[in-house]
Amino acid sequence: MSVASHEITQLLLAWNEGDRKALDRLVPLVETELRRLARSYMRRERATHTLQTTALINEAYVRLIDTHNVQWQSRAHFYGIAAQLMRRILVDFARKRKYHKRGGGNHQITFNEAFAVTDAADPNVLALDEALNELGLVDERKARVVELRFFGGLTEKETGAALNVSPETVRRDWRLAKSWLLRQLSRKKT
Repeated sequence: MSVASHEITQLLLAWNEGDRKALDRLVPLVETELRRLARSYMRRERATHTLQTTALINEAYVRLIDTHNVQWQSRAHFYGIAAQLMRRILVDFARKRKYHKRGGGNHQITFNEAFAVTDAADPNVLALDEALNELGLVDERKARVVELRFFGGLTEKETGAALNVSPETVRRDWRLAKSWLLRQLSRKKT
């Protein structure tokens, strides 16, 4: 564990104990990694996505700071929760966009505006979220491995630490979960 990782964990634990100054010192240490996570998410979205990386980070910060019931355990735990929140934000955004496209909100657009609308990546986000939720019903740990590795960008070792399993177990779960998700997603396309 690097000095920064150790410091992040110590600040998270202090924040658990109600030390608000710990949060002030924590934010600059985690900002770079949260920005990397958000950029990774946004690269998977269509180029015309209206939610920007900075907005995704800001929304994640607001939700992370507002999580009073979480007992932070480690840096990996924090980034795992952050990844889960970013996933939820993007899925909620995609659902809202789909709702509005289907007439929700009754906002009228001109003929020219309608031509510019595209569904490019939104269905993929929703399909992946649905498949990941289904995997969670079958095997919750494998679903968490996918969240932490794919969405959170954590290494096998960090994922293992967050889930209290060995890196070998993470590697096996990751391989099986990817196979299961690919099978589920290909079924949904047909």
